[in-house]
Amino acid sequence: MIPAGDTIIVATKNKGKVKEFEHAFAPLGKQVKSMFDYPGIPDVVEDGSTFAENALKKAKTVGNALGLPVLADDSGLCVDELEGRPGVYSARFAGEHATDEQNNEKLLQMLEDKKMGADVQDSLLSPASFVCTLILYDPATGGFIEASGSVQGWITADRAGSGGFGYDPLFYLPEYGKTMAELTMEEKQAISHRGAALRSLMAKLTP
Repeated sequence: MIPAGDTIIVATKNKGKVKEFEHAFAPLGKQVKSMFDYPGIPDVVEDGSTFAENALKKAKTVGNALGLPVLADDSGLCVDELEGRPGVYSARFAGEHATDEQNNEKLLQMLEDKKMGADVQDSLLSPASFVCTLILYDPATGGFIEASGSVQGWITADRAGSGGFGYDPLFYLPEYGKTMAELTMEEKQAISHRGAALRSLMAKLTP
């Protein structure tokens, strides 16, 4: 079942993710707290080879430190033309402390280098997917629940939109005719990888 109380602790310092979790849990009357609220907990080194490994490590580290249930996610962009990269390295694709802009620039440069002679449609450079794995960990029992979600789209050379974060301005959704960064929060929650993972998690938590 969903953790008791009016607070959900999310193991992230990503402001964009915090906003999405706040929006998702608001209808349940839950307040979201993040690592910004617990500055004494050190950053967790995400050295796993999968999204699930990283999410579980974050959830256990923070949950055991606080003695409270914690929700952690790991998510990223998997680009077909780059054999699934950047994957678990999405947040640090251009370097350990890279900005979103630097990561986007590196992604576009790598795809532009491959574009010559490739079968592309207009500015669409490669099929891609956003993937998210969520782990809800309870230190009282040592148990955890895992849920995942994904969304398919294309990487476009024509970035657009001021919403979202990360690679959202480059992730084009043909059925909407928009990038992820052009969607409203409601639209994004309805189709995004994190939204899908949250719905899967909720289904596992509710009888």
